Amino acid sequence: MKWVAALLAAVLAVSGVTACGGGGAEPGAPRSATLVLDFTPNAAHSGIYLALERGLYRDAGVGLDVRQPGTSSDAPKLLAAGRADLAIFDIHDLGIARERGFPLVGVMPIVQRPLASVIAQAAVRRPRDLAGRTVGVTGLPSDDAVLDSVVAGDGGDPGAVHRVTIGFNAVSSLAAGKVDAATGFWNAEGVALRERQVPVRIFRVDRYGAPPYPELVLCASTATLRDDPALVRGVVRATSRGYRAAVADPAAALDALVSAVPGLDRADQAAQLRALRPILSPAPFDFGVLRAWANWDLRHGLLSRPLVPRDTFSNRFGASD
Repeated sequence: MKWVAALLAAVLAVSGVTACGGGGAEPGAPRSATLVLDFTPNAAHSGIYLALERGLYRDAGVGLDVRQPGTSSDAPKLLAAGRADLAIFDIHDLGIARERGFPLVGVMPIVQRPLASVIAQAAVRRPRDLAGRTVGVTGLPSDDAVLDSVVAGDGGDPGAVHRVTIGFNAVSSLAAGKVDAATGFWNAEGVALRERQVPVRIFRVDRYGAPPYPELVLCASTATLRDDPALVRGVVRATSRGYRAAVADPAAALDALVSAVPGLDRADQAAQLRALRPILSPAPFDFGVLRAWANWDLRHGLLSRPLVPRDTFSNRFGASD
């Protein structure tokens, strides 16, 4: 019977019939988990890479494998299918995924404020001055919501803005003077333009009508939360420790990031990390803010029906521990 049991275990292992979250690990060994990022690794992920370098996930009993995304639509499918344990989402993408039936829950804010903004040439003194001017957008629905909110929040008419799709070329388009403004992240495109000494004005969306929602959110499927809450709790707590360490020692966080991801420009990431540092300290979800965010997304057409924050976000896995 022992021989039969061993043979069956070997067949199952070869067939890949194991759970994503560390099935088959020896007792006491770290349980494996896969985390899919929202974008190419950058300064916003520095706390994760510092936690990896310092063994904080291992200390929490987790062997974490961090992966870059294929496309923005991959992560919901990977989590729902059990092919990844956790993923980082833009908060709007999380709301849209929930609306489309993906059973996902946010378990930790990664950054504490919106990153979206409208970045304008220096001649544009305020958002309402964009009436009659050309603004570049990527083509994502959230860009129109950001642009509408920023212009309307300054008393302007969003309908009077001429929009052109430029993809993810805000930096080159603004530097070349091809557009009067463009949507982009103030911590990425905004920092890059200022580092290149391109004179711009940055209008952050939460200063013009949007609530101070957390832009990036760590998420898991409801199945993972039900079946392996200890794994999620270990990842959340180690990630929180990593971000607290990154805020306390940004030089160490930068070292961990550029060492783990060859090809990153150290100077660019250092500038981004300086900009992000004030909003990287771990904190629990604020459900008052999340209700305001859900209403803002609904009002701007990113969601088609009301979202219930208590069903979509959870603080019970220790983000502030």
